[in-house]
Amino acid sequence: MFESLKEMDRDHWNAAIAGFLGWALDAFDFFLMVFMFTAIAKEFHTQLASVAVASAVTLAARPFGALFFGLLADRYGRRPVLIADIMAFSVLELASAFAPSLTVLIIMRALFGFAMGGEWGVGASLALESIPTKARGLISGMLQEGYAVGYLLAALVFYLLFDRIGWRGMFVVGLAPALLAGFISLSVKESPAFEARRATAPRSGSLRVWMIGAGAFLVAMAPVALSAGQPGHLLGLIYGIDVPIALAGLWFFRRFWKLALYLVALMTTFNLFSHGTQDLYPTFLTHQHHLAASVVGPLTAFGNVGALLGGVTFGALSERLGRRRVIIIAALASLMIIPLWAFSQTLAMLAAGAFLMQVTVQGAWGVVPAHLNELAPGGERGVFPGYVYQLGNLIASGLIVWQARFAEAKGGAYSTALAVTAGGVALLLVALALFGPERRGDDFSATSDA
Repeated sequence: MFESLKEMDRDHWNAAIAGFLGWALDAFDFFLMVFMFTAIAKEFHTQLASVAVASAVTLAARPFGALFFGLLADRYGRRPVLIADIMAFSVLELASAFAPSLTVLIIMRALFGFAMGGEWGVGASLALESIPTKARGLISGMLQEGYAVGYLLAALVFYLLFDRIGWRGMFVVGLAPALLAGFISLSVKESPAFEARRATAPRSGSLRVWMIGAGAFLVAMAPVALSAGQPGHLLGLIYGIDVPIALAGLWFFRRFWKLALYLVALMTTFNLFSHGTQDLYPTFLTHQHHLAASVVGPLTAFGNVGALLGGVTFGALSERLGRRRVIIIAALASLMIIPLWAFSQTLAMLAAGAFLMQVTVQGAWGVVPAHLNELAPGGERGVFPGYVYQLGNLIASGLIVWQARFAEAKGGAYSTALAVTAGGVALLLVALALFGPERRGDDFSATSDA
């Protein structure tokens, strides 16, 4: 399973580590928020579902950032754009600490989401274009589970610091990812595939890229601007404005429209799978089981140890069994874990359920970076995988609010909300993977977009 790592040299590892840390620290900044819903709702005297909208707008803004930063990466290179993107989302995380109201906090989280949206696609293309083909499955799992490591770090910081520094101090800690920019600047080389394409690519088009970026930013911020400080209106505006316009953005990939639509459906399901089992989980432990931060943090962290194990293991297995087959195996396995994960009553059983559920959920996810980059058109690998990934995030962004409202309507039955989501989405993921395409081992050095 690990023989492919023998082909990795220092430059390969530096690129892979940069992609991994970028996504880990990006996720760390995102998941700090989900641990603080209750505290933020208390300070701003509002309902938890209203605070959860802040995470929804973060997810909703991500595809527009993915489009902008991805186009920049295909024009100017993966490496400089990744550095700029990491600096941007780190500074915006810090700015969230000083929000005087929920409205301002939501604006900061929308801006953060726009910057966050660029990291995954650019970081994954830099890493996967820089490593040997045979190492792609294993490194794919490692890259994706940067997300689990970010959640793990957020849980540990919540456990160690929240009672001392509060939710505002937690956002200050979120400035830490900016340090990664220095490592990339000093240690990571540009993608060889991009360098090969740069020699033959046309030099025009910079103004078009920046104009598209400006338009994408305005669309990402439109729901926040039009909500007039009313969080309850935001979700409707997201689905009324952002989703139709983001889907219209697939016009840029009209040559591959069937593939693009399939991958948007696949990534919507994947994002429902991960966010549906992660984002509301700390609230489930706090509200339904009345656990303190000193318990919620370690329990969530333990689940993400399982996520890391699952992502790397299943990612490596996909080199032998195939990408789609591994997704199906992991999704079916998750169905058997749901009763243990959602309905256990003791700490030991809750811990076992959290661990095993994330092994399967993130096991399926471990295939995603390699699978999307292999299916992507070669000349648009900086933008295409990240855009369809984050478009799926946008369509799935309302889930956390719907889960919270469902649970509150049922008297705090978060377990039921989590279980229904996980079960239905796992079955849908199996169906989509069963009938989808696969190009395992695709040659990234080729110039054809076929």
